[in-house]
Amino acid sequence: MHDAGARRAQVRVAVRSYAGGVPADRSALGAFLRSRRDRLTPAQAGIAAFPGPRRVPGLRKEELAVLAGLSPDHYSRLEQGRQQTVTDEVVRALSRALQLDDVEQAHLRDLAAPTSRRRWAVAEAAQRPDPGMLRLMDVLDHVPVLLLGRRSVVLARNRLLSAVLGTDMEPGSSFARWLFLDPAARVRLTNWADFAGPAVGALRYEVGRHPDDRLLVELVDELRRGDPDVAGWWDDQRVTFRTSVTKHVDHPAAGPLTFGIESVVGPHDPEQRLVVYTVAPGSPTAHALPLLGSWASEPEPGRPARLPTR
Repeated sequence: MHDAGARRAQVRVAVRSYAGGVPADRSALGAFLRSRRDRLTPAQAGIAAFPGPRRVPGLRKEELAVLAGLSPDHYSRLEQGRQQTVTDEVVRALSRALQLDDVEQAHLRDLAAPTSRRRWAVAEAAQRPDPGMLRLMDVLDHVPVLLLGRRSVVLARNRLLSAVLGTDMEPGSSFARWLFLDPAARVRLTNWADFAGPAVGALRYEVGRHPDDRLLVELVDELRRGDPDVAGWWDDQRVTFRTSVTKHVDHPAAGPLTFGIESVVGPHDPEQRLVVYTVAPGSPTAHALPLLGSWASEPEPGRPARLPTR
């Protein structure tokens, strides 16, 4: 009980408005900066190491401060969560010094955003699938397709997706819960870790964008408690954003299947993304899909393939 409570506190400190009088966003900012500093050596940063014994794997705070053009005291306040205001200039300087990629820079900007108005989000209406994305799904019905919304909620899917993954994936359910908490997911996805690790990074990116989303906090808390792999990936501070990845599926009837996973963001709602399972023309997977599609073509009584648009 004590360990579970501690894990919940660790998640909430990264996203809650205030914890012990310190804006929790700043605690998350400090943790992210430390993790990026630890992975970058002086040689990689293009500077000579400061003299004296080293107690950190990467840059010292003083070395990073010099690289970013900040005073050591200013940078220390950032890592300790004591710096209330973080300017865009400081964010850009730290991004350059830490050699952050585009996704990491965006995440750093989210963590550095003003905190004065952050509060727990009020209950919101259920997200509805964008009609244009549903029409695109119909065009792509020859391959598995999944429409995801906030917090990895399934907004729509075609029957071929269910046939490939071996799960109903009902609209309104959570793709993340299936991926991390259903043992069948690790069996069906033979390269589960390659796909699951970036999925945790995507959750961290979403938390940075929506630190006041209580349901998102509770989802991360649940996944961390339910799967030690999630806890490990979460703690390494990795962030990702809809990266392309190859998914290998072990289908009990069709055999090994290989898909390239691509995400499409709609023009009207950036919180919705269409996940398309692409296949190489003429591949064994391409030949197997029509057969799987015929098995999945029969209607499922009482089971809608997607949420209504109204």
